[in-house]
Amino acid sequence: MYAFDFVRPTSVDEAVQALRTEDAQPIGGGQTLIPTLKQRLAQPALLVSLRGIREIQGVCTDDAGRVCIGGGTPHAVVAREARAHYPALADLAHRIGDPAVRTLGTIGGSLANNDPSACYPAAALGSGAVIVTNAREIAADDYFQGLFTTALEEGEIITEVKFPVPQAARYEKFIQPASRFALVGVFVARFADGVRVAVTGASESGVFRWTEAEQALASDFRKEALAGLSVPADGMIGDLHGTPEYRAHLVGVITGRAVAAAA
Repeated sequence: MYAFDFVRPTSVDEAVQALRTEDAQPIGGGQTLIPTLKQRLAQPALLVSLRGIREIQGVCTDDAGRVCIGGGTPHAVVAREARAHYPALADLAHRIGDPAVRTLGTIGGSLANNDPSACYPAAALGSGAVIVTNAREIAADDYFQGLFTTALEEGEIITEVKFPVPQAARYEKFIQPASRFALVGVFVARFADGVRVAVTGASESGVFRWTEAEQALASDFRKEALAGLSVPADGMIGDLHGTPEYRAHLVGVITGRAVAAAA
């Protein structure tokens, strides 16, 4: 590690002000940032902790029936408090990492980091969620822009995520045993006006929607509707855990499992 300053604001306004400092960086649960600092892959002069901001914590519902989760809410709280309103989302949160990660990691930190194998991006994109910041609201379809890349601007903080609740939904993932990240993860959600299928862990471009599967499932929400469909291996991640062809195959398998469980 190296020397840096650390502040713990108690409001969003204080955090935004602190982030205007040169070389300042926000930190939520630190599950990604702390290892990055240890390896000196990032060297901010100031860390602005978001953990003391109570106004961006908690789970509730709004007048539109959406599940609204504060950006500073830990995974374990989402798993516990969202279950009555959005079981598929709560189950996803319950299966992130291990108990220590679920206690410290936050939904806002996960979405801001946009790791290509993280679970929450699939939930947000698959649900058609709205990411709320201190400055604006961003539709999930516009928010995710590639590996570790989002629509967030410098100094912008995720304060809340609003999830429309589908008629049926399920998240399934094929876990990489060492990291507990998804080698391939698929979130399927059926709404009155259509189906959304979001895939994480597979693509070199990060989380994406599998539109061909959405179209097939819109008229027949059964895994049999996916017969003959496949995603191209081009653009899939290839590493020591699996070839692009293997990941492309897994997308179809895991999507089928998610649909069967949701239906």
